Amino acid sequence: MREYKQFYINGEWVAPSAPSDFEVFDPATEEVCATISLGNETDVDKAVAAAKAAFETFSQTSVEERVALLERICEIYQRRLGDIAEAIRLEMGAPIKLASTAQAFAGLGHIAEAAKVLKTYAFTEDLGEHRVVKEPIGVCGLITPWNWPLNQVSCKVAPAIAVGCTMILKPSEIAPLSSYIYAEILHEAGVPAGVFNLVNGDGPTVGTALSVHPDVDMMSFTGSTRAGSLVAQNAAPTVKRVTQELGGKSPNIILEDADLEAAVTRGVLHMYNNTGQSCNAPSRMLVPRDKLAAAEAIAAKVTETMVTIGDTADDKTTMGPVVSKVQWDKIQGLINKGIEEGAKVVCGGAGLPDGIDRGYYVRPTVFSEVNNNMTVAREEIFGPVLTMIPYDSEEEAIKIANDTPYGLAGYVQGENIDHVRQVASKIRAGNIHLIGASGGMDVPFGGFKQSGNGREWGSHGFTDYLEIKAIEGYSAA
Repeated sequence: MREYKQFYINGEWVAPSAPSDFEVFDPATEEVCATISLGNETDVDKAVAAAKAAFETFSQTSVEERVALLERICEIYQRRLGDIAEAIRLEMGAPIKLASTAQAFAGLGHIAEAAKVLKTYAFTEDLGEHRVVKEPIGVCGLITPWNWPLNQVSCKVAPAIAVGCTMILKPSEIAPLSSYIYAEILHEAGVPAGVFNLVNGDGPTVGTALSVHPDVDMMSFTGSTRAGSLVAQNAAPTVKRVTQELGGKSPNIILEDADLEAAVTRGVLHMYNNTGQSCNAPSRMLVPRDKLAAAEAIAAKVTETMVTIGDTADDKTTMGPVVSKVQWDKIQGLINKGIEEGAKVVCGGAGLPDGIDRGYYVRPTVFSEVNNNMTVAREEIFGPVLTMIPYDSEEEAIKIANDTPYGLAGYVQGENIDHVRQVASKIRAGNIHLIGASGGMDVPFGGFKQSGNGREWGSHGFTDYLEIKAIEGYSAA
């Protein structure tokens, strides 16, 4: 069993001010796989003080120095990929193949992209005799979730380092193991003391202490809409910047002319990726009513023949457990709610999958004949549960797609690309995927409405970590 009971503050591993042990569970076995310590306001104060002091010098480093630093981080990260993948498998139940090929590499990709962007990023702009300068915002509080641990850590830490900010990271206490390895990587790479700090803890204690702290200049939060709202409320009295990447209930519109087999297969497999624990999952599949029965048959076949549930250490496993008993119970409640409200169970349902007697595994479930007022169509389930909603006209499909408080992603499938683009333009969401396409690390990620504000990834991910200064008369004679 692993023990990570120290915090990383001011370039050193230090003991918590008041040790408070917290057990981390492997969701595949329900057994304790690690023990960490939870921090408090005193630990946050120490980390913020270190970051504030480090900002004075780190904010003045050159682009070349920070590019070299990010490239050293990449080199060491690559060496630790196996360790990172195993940590992610243990802490949140990702199958080892997914943990290795997607989860671990996502964190590396954001660091490499930040280094690439930084080499040519324009921090100044001249407007006649005046100059506009982009400067690092200051000390940043970073709160990250458990579902894509190092993807979310890296897409915050990498741009913050790139532009010259300092930071305090609070990873999810449910899945903190990979973040400890991340801190080890940054330490070995020579990140100056105080630039990066890590304090474990829960949201109400450490998260709140960061959000209200007068010396924290910016909060970047990824998680639920409810928790994101609390971060914003706590940050408001100090008028700090708050950026949020929150929940989603993304529509997947299958148009009349779409290749139904390909579109449904793609949508189902995407929904099941990471056991449905992705905020941009295409969880509402909108299908022409006269094709609903055929779509149901395809979805059932995909679920029965292309999904392998089992040991997360087995390369053949494609679906692991959900992250915790709390999540498992929530998902079971929502599946039962769908049944109670009259949704048709195409496959799956409540309970453990066949042959599984331990672990927080969920039966991959497809509901059909759903209307957009049902609970399973309104609430973010965050598990391998797909809802199929029939529509009678394209206008109705677009209306249903937008009838949600969320606006993180949208998906449109069809044969005529011009038509697909036209439909996509009417969906109010931050990321629209046409016919199965997905963006790279250089494409901005973020949402409309209650899915958040601000953007991460690539050059757009630098923006929230920068302040704009106008210097008037800069080049006046």
